[in-house]
Amino acid sequence: MDTLTSLAQRAIDLVQQTPVHILMLCLVISFLALSILLYLALVFVAPVPRLPRRSEKTYITILPDGKRSESKELPCWIDTWQAHKEVNRKKGVARDPSEQIEEAELFMSVVVPAYNEEERLGGMLEEAVSFLQDQYGNAHEGGKGSSKAKGWEILIVSDGSKDRTVEKALEFAREHQLSQHPIPVPGPRTPKPTHSTHIPHGSIRVISLEENRGKGGAVTHGMRHVRGQYVVFADADGASRFDDLGKLVNGCKKVEDKLGRGVAIGSRAHLVGSEAVVKRSKLRNFLMHSFHLLLRLMTPPATASIKDTQCGFKLFSRASLPYIIPYMHSEGWIFDVEMLMLAESANIGMIEVAIGWKEVMGSKLNVIWDSLGMAWGLAVLRASWALGVYRRD
Repeated sequence: MDTLTSLAQRAIDLVQQTPVHILMLCLVISFLALSILLYLALVFVAPVPRLPRRSEKTYITILPDGKRSESKELPCWIDTWQAHKEVNRKKGVARDPSEQIEEAELFMSVVVPAYNEEERLGGMLEEAVSFLQDQYGNAHEGGKGSSKAKGWEILIVSDGSKDRTVEKALEFAREHQLSQHPIPVPGPRTPKPTHSTHIPHGSIRVISLEENRGKGGAVTHGMRHVRGQYVVFADADGASRFDDLGKLVNGCKKVEDKLGRGVAIGSRAHLVGSEAVVKRSKLRNFLMHSFHLLLRLMTPPATASIKDTQCGFKLFSRASLPYIIPYMHSEGWIFDVEMLMLAESANIGMIEVAIGWKEVMGSKLNVIWDSLGMAWGLAVLRASWALGVYRRD
């Protein structure tokens, strides 16, 4: 004990004898060294999305005769957009922020991330095609440059599925293309459906990722290849009521700026006191409220004001995509927050729209571990953007 006391006293004496400017210099150097170490650690842990592989830039669909097509190349607006950006960079010309991506070929694109969803996908698709066909006509009615709210597509992104997700999607497309009165598939809201919808050939495209990337990676990948004036991503379980898509479109139009940029966020916040939420476990509700508190503390103002950032039903105008999709990094559950933060940083209008929602069994979410992972992911994401690890180039 005496030895420790003696050493402590010597350290105090040494500090007292050292000139103030030397102490300040040591503190500054220590601070800079710690900052550099933290920055390097952040660079190491910050997620970097992998580039899409050749096979992942293709799709398969069902042909008019009911046969499965060969792999076909997907249109990719982002490749063209990035090529123009690189040309401008080499010329030393700043890219005009108002420059739009290539024109839409139809009105509505639906991106459905699906990982081992053979059991739940059919019910969701049944509800989706019923609404799309009724509201937007045949899938191919739009046409490039058309001002009509016509035409639609569904892009199912199988995220490295190990089950029959791809086969189930193609079976659904085949049945609903070939038959004028297809056999309806039961869903969360229609356990005993009485009618179904005939759809045009090629309206459902299936993309297969070679290995699992996470929901965010699947959504982002699908959104690189959409042809619609508006793009919505929807969960494969059918929990969100697809008939509310029209409310999202109307909401998005209300906040669009002169460039046509806008985001509409499906929200379940109005259901917080409902039976569906009250019946959840206390642990799940505690984790949900804790995560919302973290969001309010760690995200910029407009994103922090969103009451439900995690609902899997969000719509984007086509003009907003170049300000968001090229800069996405997160491929896990937290990707929604990054999308909203990117939209906010580009001054894109956002609106929250109340939608119908139903708890569906079979969720891939592990309440405890994924909640902890989302908290960690949010911290890394926020720090990476704040400290310049991520940036718009």
